[in-house]
Amino acid sequence: MPRKPIRYREGGFPPKVIDWEQLIPLIGPASAALARYDGTLAAVPNAAVMLSPLMTQEAVLSSRIEGTQATMAEVLEFEAGLVPDSFAADKIADIHEVLNYRKAMRRAVELLNDLPLCQRVMKEAHRILMEGVRGRGKAPGEYRRVPNWIGPAGCSIEEAKYVPISSEKLPRAMDRWERFIHANAPDKLAQL
Repeated sequence: MPRKPIRYREGGFPPKVIDWEQLIPLIGPASAALARYDGTLAAVPNAAVMLSPLMTQEAVLSSRIEGTQATMAEVLEFEAGLVPDSFAADKIADIHEVLNYRKAMRRAVELLNDLPLCQRVMKEAHRILMEGVRGRGKAPGEYRRVPNWIGPAGCSIEEAKYVPISSEKLPRAMDRWERFIHANAPDKLAQL
């Protein structure tokens, strides 16, 4: 019997009540870890050099949700100009998606120097993510206007692994998200 897709659960975000009592023991250690990380980066002359492989690995792993099949080694070989004959066109397209993901993350970090985390930053990252790759004609930098789902290439919505919020409800949901992350809260880290 086929498994039903997991569907976005409406009304679950933002949470109506946050159980601060449960989160308080976690906030201190998380803040301490972030402070150590920040201190480490401050001591590095060029933190971007240290972070680049981590961003690339994040791009490789996060791109897999869309069905992208590129490894860290393949991305690095491609960037070094070592494109093996075994790389088919679809492999190169996957690598471009990973590189766009990393480029989008870098642009978002740059924008966050002047802007708060907001829809504008998210839309700009999405625009870059879609440059010259699969989906480039689907309104990059804008919210989708048609239903979509996540699953194997060519699958129907019934065969999907996950079905996100409907396109009609997405703009209002993003407005709620933005208000939530900028609302007053006892601890901003827990808010994120």
